Amino acid sequence: MMQGVHDRPPNAAPDSLTAAAPRFLIEIIAWVAVPWALASYSIWLAVLADIVLIGLPTVFGMPGAKKQRNPIPIPPGPAIALELLQPAAACAGAIAAWPTVVASVVVVASLAACLLQLPRWRWMLSQ
Repeated sequence: MMQGVHDRPPNAAPDSLTAAAPRFLIEIIAWVAVPWALASYSIWLAVLADIVLIGLPTVFGMPGAKKQRNPIPIPPGPAIALELLQPAAACAGAIAAWPTVVASVVVVASLAACLLQLPRWRWMLSQ
């Protein structure tokens, strides 16, 4: 049987919707919060931040770790560090730009998203 575009290889990381959805939500928050925080300093810096936050994980990634294929494969350690960039950026941006209550929700959501990634990260490190 031919493998379709959306089929995953048999040795792919465990990446359920319940773990992937919070990860994606935190990515979106990072893409909004960081430029929001930087815009008062420099619009160019805000745009550059989004290029980095969106571009790096799009270009670099560990094979089998996500459903999409990345053009440049990287080992598990740097891949996990790159994934941790998103929640760290979301928290920093939210703390710098938004009220404390909102920033607190972002921090809690980021921690929860990271906890949901632990099975995936264990799989990545075992490869």
